[in-house]
Amino acid sequence: MPAKPVNPDIQKERNTATFNCREFSVLWAGGEERFKEKKALEKMFLEDPALQDDLPISYLSHKELYEHSLRKACIIGEKIRKLRADGEDGVDTYNALLGGSLGAAILKEGNPLALHYVMFVPTIMGQGTMDQQVEWLSKAWDCEIIGTYAQTELGHGTFLRGLETRADYDASTQEFVINTPSLSAYKWWPGGLGHTANHAVVVAQLYTKGEFRGLAPFIVQLRDSDTHRPMPGIDIGDIGTKLGMKGVNNGYLGLKNVRVPLKNMLMKNQQVLADGTYVAPKNSVLTYGTMMFVRCALIRDTAQSLAKASTIATRYSAVRRQSPIDPNQPEPQIMDHTTQQLKLFPQIAKAIVFKTTGDGIWNMYNVISGEIEQGNLDRLPEMHALSCCLKAICSADAAAGVETCRLSCGGHGYMDCSNFPTIYGMTTAVCTYEGENTVMLLQTARYLVKVYGQALNGEKLVPTVSYISDAVNQTKFANFDGSLRSIVKAFQFVAANKTRIAYEQIELRRKQGHGTEVAANLCGTFLTAAADLHGRAFLAQTAYTELSAMSREVSPGLAEVLQVVLELYLVDACLNRIGDFLRFIDLTDQDVTKLEVRLENCLKRLRPNAVSLVDSFDLHDRVLDSALGAYDGNVYEHIFESTKKNPLNKEPVNGAFHKYLKPFMKAHL
Repeated sequence: MPAKPVNPDIQKERNTATFNCREFSVLWAGGEERFKEKKALEKMFLEDPALQDDLPISYLSHKELYEHSLRKACIIGEKIRKLRADGEDGVDTYNALLGGSLGAAILKEGNPLALHYVMFVPTIMGQGTMDQQVEWLSKAWDCEIIGTYAQTELGHGTFLRGLETRADYDASTQEFVINTPSLSAYKWWPGGLGHTANHAVVVAQLYTKGEFRGLAPFIVQLRDSDTHRPMPGIDIGDIGTKLGMKGVNNGYLGLKNVRVPLKNMLMKNQQVLADGTYVAPKNSVLTYGTMMFVRCALIRDTAQSLAKASTIATRYSAVRRQSPIDPNQPEPQIMDHTTQQLKLFPQIAKAIVFKTTGDGIWNMYNVISGEIEQGNLDRLPEMHALSCCLKAICSADAAAGVETCRLSCGGHGYMDCSNFPTIYGMTTAVCTYEGENTVMLLQTARYLVKVYGQALNGEKLVPTVSYISDAVNQTKFANFDGSLRSIVKAFQFVAANKTRIAYEQIELRRKQGHGTEVAANLCGTFLTAAADLHGRAFLAQTAYTELSAMSREVSPGLAEVLQVVLELYLVDACLNRIGDFLRFIDLTDQDVTKLEVRLENCLKRLRPNAVSLVDSFDLHDRVLDSALGAYDGNVYEHIFESTKKNPLNKEPVNGAFHKYLKPFMKAHL
């Protein structure tokens, strides 16, 4: 089928761009080599007819969608096998196919095999001994076994110490006996658990010699390797339909006297000897490595969600014409309305900042993981705290940003063919899984309060919190001149004071006779506010450092655009927290007005390059899967084409007319 001509309004936007799109696309991909790899993967996967949809999946039943998703997931798995055999299965490939935009293009509602690669395999790598890795990893990589990660329970989620699933060691047989002693103890939510996985890493309370030892991970066979029927003592199934991630096959799992051999407990960090003797881990935080790994990956995923949503909304806004600004002129592109720019452009900026920050956090995680392997745990608390608050902030902002983009498209954004419902469902899920956001902020806050105490004692702090030491002896913020550097420093000053208040409030509660945990609960709002500002200060610092550095390495045209993006992000972020800034910094009414005028000016300066900037995210039409956001800009044609795929429109008169409506209409005759 010949390509449709490009909508003239959107082509005009591209013709007036002041920078080279491809240059930023390469930068966004991570360099020329990764850009080429991305294109090769897209060709390999998106041009395969077996991975395309004849019927939009929104018309499938829950059962049909699972079967459809599993068929595609197996094709993807077979292609991954081939890439592995050819030595071309790098981390970027797995990220693209399992958490990134490419995987979402093929499986819009999620991949039922994703947790096998994202959690099951990494857990064996991170928590299994070398012997255990030899035994299990080759089977897992080759998909001879399919696994998932079963931690969350029907009655307990983020609070791991509350998990009820219990593993008792029987020294006489050298086996663990695993039970879910109540309905609330049933494992609930693991992806692929329902009908896909035949093994799982099950997290349970460990008891040896009658004593509770903490939580431990066990590899448990769930289904027969040949028949796929549940193993004895296993009660398993799919939990049903959800707001989003409808193809992931989230499941439930009950265990009744399920016996697993001693060697099936992953023992890299803690051990149980044959006689039941327990050897504790050097550091209890080590057991949380897998979740920290996933949280770091999720930060980059939120950037992709915002990139998709802002691309769809920006392209639509270049084509849609409505509401004359000048009554004597024709209807303008809605992107000419300043209020529309305020909805869209900050989301573009956040996508870029979150991607930049995500890349940095990913690199930091890899460095610190190497240090941990060498026995150096010094920076583990810092990494844990940072990954927690950034996961919370980026997912919350991304979910809100996707919804803002949907609203910016009016009624058409509410249609399934816009793809906003699916993007939102997938994005808002991140606010809950791998650590509910409020709990994540509280985890970070505990670290910050401890660090603040260290700063008061004059101890040297690690780089990401060193600003707290600077603020301890600084009672007033000097010289807020509105420069970008000044905004970053102001964010750090505000964040440090939020931490100070949280620290002081907890100390006050302690003096009133409350224990540490009760004091923390009473001060929960102070703690989450401190963690939120800490994360936002880190984002501001990273944006300033990284985008400024990028600007020095690219062409003048792109450098100018990146500087506008940076200024827009920082000014918008400052105004969104202006109450906190006014509380701790002597800003005048005139200072705030200047910031508001600067924000408006940033929108105006970014306007000529908005379409080309989202084009530079280089998102394939299959990735966007949106009638509103296709590259050619033929919005109305694509919307109308989507109606032709509706099964209801395949016949002029639906059978329900004769069965229900006609008898009802004729009943009074």
